[in-house]
Amino acid sequence: MLSRKCKYGLKAALRLAAEPAGEPMNVTRLASSEHIPKKFLDQILLDLKRRGILQSRKGVGGGYMLGRPPTAISFGEIVRTLEGPLAPIGCVSVTAYARCQECEDESRCGVRVVMKRVRDATADILDHTMLADVVPGVKPAARRRPARRASKLR
Repeated sequence: MLSRKCKYGLKAALRLAAEPAGEPMNVTRLASSEHIPKKFLDQILLDLKRRGILQSRKGVGGGYMLGRPPTAISFGEIVRTLEGPLAPIGCVSVTAYARCQECEDESRCGVRVVMKRVRDATADILDHTMLADVVPGVKPAARRRPARRASKLR
C-alpha cells in the first residue's frame, strides 16, 4: 500500500506535469489545488527536488516545476524516491536485499518466488508509466517510453 506521502507526491507531480513547461507553481496554490497539507507538501517536494525530479525557483512568481519533461519521469522513480524499494520482502529486493532469517533455501522458497513476481510486475508497470501517460492534454505522439532497464532498480 502506498503511504500518504507517496500518494501526495504523485498527485503533486501530476499537477505540475499539467502546467506549461518551465512555469513554476506556488507551493500554497499546489497544496490547495490537490488538498495536501502545505507543511507536508513542502517536505515531499524537497525530497523530489533532491532527486532532480523537480526544480524550484525563488522569489515572486517562483515555485516548483518538473525537472524534466513529463515523458521522462516515471511513477517508479517517484515511488522509489518517496517509499524506497518496491520489493514487498527484503529477500527479493535488488537495492535493499536482506536475507530472511527463517529461510534455509531461498531457491526453493515459495513465498520468495511469488514475491519476486510481484516485485517484477510492480516495477514493470511503475517504470513504464510516465507522468505524461496520465496527464490530460499530452498528445500520445509526444509520449516516449524509456528503454527497459535491468532489474537493478527494483
